[in-house]
Amino acid sequence: MVVTPASTVDVDRSDAAYRGWLKEAVRRVQADANRSADTHLLRFPLPAAWGIDLYLKDESTHPTGSLKHRLARSLFLYGLCNGWIRPGKPVIEASSGSTAVSEAYFAKLIGVPFIAVMARTTSQAKIDLIELQGGSCHLVNDPSEVYEVSARLAAETGGHYMDQFTYAERATDWRGNNNIAESIFAQLRLEPNPEPAWIVATAGTGGTSATIARFVRYQQYDTRICVADPENSCFFDGWLNHDPDATSECGSRIEGIGRQRMEPSFVPGAIDRMMKVPDAASIAGIRVLERVLGKKAGASSGTGLWSALRIVAEMRERGERGSVVTLICDPGDRYLDKYYADSWLAAQGLDISPYQRVLDAFLAGNPWSEPDAM
Repeated sequence: MVVTPASTVDVDRSDAAYRGWLKEAVRRVQADANRSADTHLLRFPLPAAWGIDLYLKDESTHPTGSLKHRLARSLFLYGLCNGWIRPGKPVIEASSGSTAVSEAYFAKLIGVPFIAVMARTTSQAKIDLIELQGGSCHLVNDPSEVYEVSARLAAETGGHYMDQFTYAERATDWRGNNNIAESIFAQLRLEPNPEPAWIVATAGTGGTSATIARFVRYQQYDTRICVADPENSCFFDGWLNHDPDATSECGSRIEGIGRQRMEPSFVPGAIDRMMKVPDAASIAGIRVLERVLGKKAGASSGTGLWSALRIVAEMRERGERGSVVTLICDPGDRYLDKYYADSWLAAQGLDISPYQRVLDAFLAGNPWSEPDAM
C-alpha cells in the first residue's frame, strides 16, 4: 500500500536564472521577426493574352537568405517554450544546408552552440555560411545517417536535437501569425486574381506544404496545392501509393528538397497534386528565371517553377484564367560551383538544353511540349 503523506508533495523544478534566460531568449527571437519586413511577391511575366498571372514568393530576402529562416524561427520558439533548448547546451540539426544556416543564426542570437550534421556533398558555400553564423559542421558520407548521428551527438553533449523533419509541421502556426500562406494571400489582395488557382511548393521537411495546405483549408479557399518533387526522392511515390514506408536509394541532387524516406512532417493528405520533376528541368528552370527576372536562385526554385509553368500551360489549354504562385527558396550564389557550372552538369551527366528549349518556346507563346529526354 502507498501511503500519501499528510503534507502537500510539491516539486518545483523552476530556476530563476533559467527562467530569466528563457524570457530573454524568446524576446530575442521574437524581436528578430519584428525587425524583418515581409518577403517580396514577384510577378513572372507571361503573355497578357493568356489571362494568367504567375507569382514567385521570394524567400531569399530573409536575413539568412532562405525560406528556412521562417522554419528556424518557429523551431527555436517551439524548442525554447518546450524547455528543450537550455543555456550553454548545443542545438544540433540534421540539415542539407539552408536550415542549418538559419538555425546557426538563431543559436548565435540566443547564445548557444550550434552543430549541423549534413552530407559531405553539401556545397562549400553553405558550409561557409553556417560557420559565418558561428555554427560548426559535422559531415557524414551517407546522407541517410544524418538522423542517427544528430541524435547521438545530442545525447553525448546533453544538447537538443532540433529534428526539423519531425517538428516542422507542428512548430509553425498554420492558422495564421503571418506564416508564409497568410503572407501570400495578403500580398495578392489587390491583384487581378487574389485567390490563386494553385500554389506550388517543394518539400524537404514537408513543413511549408503542410502550412500552406492547412491554411487554405482553414480559410475555406478553393486554391489547390501541388508539391514538386525532384529525382532521388521518395515523396512522390509515397504520396501516389499511399505508402508511408517509401524510400529512395540515394539522396537528392537538388539541395534542400527531396528525401530518402517519408518524413514525419510531410503530410500527404493535405496535398492535392504531386509532380515528379527531372533534375535537368529544375536547373533549366533557374537558368530561365535568371534570364527573365535577373535573379539567381537555388535549384529547388527551378523545381517549383517548372511545375508552376506546366500548370499554367494546362490552364491556358483549357482556356482558364487565374493566378499561380510558387517560391524562390534561396539565392543562387550558394550554388555557383554546382547548378550554374557547366562542368558540374557535365560531371553529373545532366543535359538541360531540351528543357530550356521547352521553357523558351512556351514563354514565346507556343503550346507546352514535353522534351524528348523525359
